[in-house]
Amino acid sequence: MNFNIAQRSRMYRLPPYVFAQVNALKMERRRAGEDIIDLGMGNPDLPTPKHIIDKLVEAVRKAHNHRYSASRGITKLREGIATWYRRRYNVEIDPEREAVVTIGAKEGLSHLVLVLVSPGDVVFSPNPTYPIHPYSAIIAGGDVRSIPIGPDRNFLEDLESATKQTWPRPKLLIISFPHNPTTTVVDLDFFRKIVDFAKEHHMMVIHDLAYADLAFDGYEAPSFLQVPGAKDVGVEFFSMSKSYSMAGWRVGFCVGNEEMVSALTRIKSYLDYGVFQPIQIAATIALQSDQDCVDRIVSVYQSRRDVLVDGLNRIGWPLEKPKGTMFVWARIPERFRAMGSVEFSKLLIEEAKVAVSPGLGFGEYGDEYVRFALVENEMRTKQAIRGLRRAFNHK
Repeated sequence: MNFNIAQRSRMYRLPPYVFAQVNALKMERRRAGEDIIDLGMGNPDLPTPKHIIDKLVEAVRKAHNHRYSASRGITKLREGIATWYRRRYNVEIDPEREAVVTIGAKEGLSHLVLVLVSPGDVVFSPNPTYPIHPYSAIIAGGDVRSIPIGPDRNFLEDLESATKQTWPRPKLLIISFPHNPTTTVVDLDFFRKIVDFAKEHHMMVIHDLAYADLAFDGYEAPSFLQVPGAKDVGVEFFSMSKSYSMAGWRVGFCVGNEEMVSALTRIKSYLDYGVFQPIQIAATIALQSDQDCVDRIVSVYQSRRDVLVDGLNRIGWPLEKPKGTMFVWARIPERFRAMGSVEFSKLLIEEAKVAVSPGLGFGEYGDEYVRFALVENEMRTKQAIRGLRRAFNHK
């Protein structure tokens, strides 16, 4: 029996996965025995710090930790989240009413959008951006309006213009700084303007702070919640994936507006029994213990960034060093730009043996760019630069 699911549900609104073409070519070349350096997916390769693993192992050995856990997160982890925010940003979080643990930021954000957005509601999201930000609204039946973001745009001005031209009025704004993929960074004054804007237009805000710690050259990424009144309009998500190299552990949290946190807590109570308890215990230790491990992880990413950007500049691909994230957002060299990001990414696999993410996968405004992920060591990164030089000289 053919149920024709795609045409009978909201899933038909999800576009084909742009990255699939590039991934298929990468796997084809690898099966043929070629050494493809994969700088595409932002999958952290650094090991989780030892003291976090040790705590996980200790907790796993205790039988009572294998039972169902608390959907909203164990008390000690929520208290650890509150302590982390106080120490890091001087922001007070009520662990009982303003914090909920999530199965990574992606799960939490998508389920929060599902409970906040009804069919026909308008959601603003940057373009290009991390795909779950706009697609979470599409899955919820919302109407996504793109706000261009990039070095030649003023996001706040574009946001104001889009609001004036949109009806019904937007219900939700989803943002993330430092920004994936464009690596755009902002200061606290930017968030002040966002809070004022949201209050003026009666709009909720979700801020994804996944790259809070991955900041370089003296830049410090602010928290949206540092702005007085931010809790009146929004929440912030944080993921343990990058700062603590715990990507596969799937643990993060949402903090801020009590009603929004309560809404997420309620829907999660129907959907899951929470993160495996030993992981929550280890995450508590990560947040509360010495943060030197985070500094070491950030230092590795900064060194990789320097090797990659310096190398690209040497071979005639001019770029500035990003001040945040684990990515480099590179405008396609002019002589290749007409190809578009998907075909250019295929060319790099075939000629340079280097895989990157095509910018089109993050939105139509990203099609003149590709994204490099800083997920290979410096030696492999230098090998990638040599491959790119050969490809450019050959063409």
